[in-house]
Amino acid sequence: MREIIFDTETTGFDPKNGDRMVEIGCIEMVNRVVTGRTYHAYFNPERGMPAEAEAVHGLSDAFLADKPLFSACAQEFLDFIEDSAMVAHNANFDFNFINAELKLCGLPEVSRERMVDTVALAKVRHPGAKLSLDALCSRYGIDRSHRTKHGALLDSELLAQVYVELRGGRQIGLELSAETTEIVTEIKVLNTKNRIFRQPRPHAATEAELSAHAEFLKSVDTPLWGA
Repeated sequence: MREIIFDTETTGFDPKNGDRMVEIGCIEMVNRVVTGRTYHAYFNPERGMPAEAEAVHGLSDAFLADKPLFSACAQEFLDFIEDSAMVAHNANFDFNFINAELKLCGLPEVSRERMVDTVALAKVRHPGAKLSLDALCSRYGIDRSHRTKHGALLDSELLAQVYVELRGGRQIGLELSAETTEIVTEIKVLNTKNRIFRQPRPHAATEAELSAHAEFLKSVDTPLWGA
């Protein structure tokens, strides 16, 4: 099972107000295990960066000035995510920006049927608790000391660890591969072929055993079964 853990950084909160995506980080997981494959890119938003947004992720106008437009990277991004499930924290936010950017490029949106929201998962698993990424990292003992500002790839790395915990922990990634399953099946078949079958032994008591048992019971003083 392939899943993409991802995060975005933006110029603001709503693409309908002209806000744009400036960074995206994606991490590939297969059977809830990180494979090492990633996709990470910065984008020129073609607009100024508000001070309050820059304070969150540290991406300035000067830094983004020579970065490509999203349209130049859109197909590369789509090729990476393929048709896999897309996992994000407060996923609606990130989907809004990705689909807004794809729409500007004249490309089809990413279906929300693929969306997995870790905030929704955390609400079910920890009702009434704080649900921020920082809070969940603290709950699960995930080191985030190197996270001084938000960053799409860094936050995706943290979220991947949180996601595994929300899904039940590391044991989820221990499914048998198809190859392993075939080997185990083959071993079972070989064991069956080599097994020597014996007729079942009789287990009913003999007349002598029944007689000896009856004599023993007579020797028991004030038996409970006689009360």
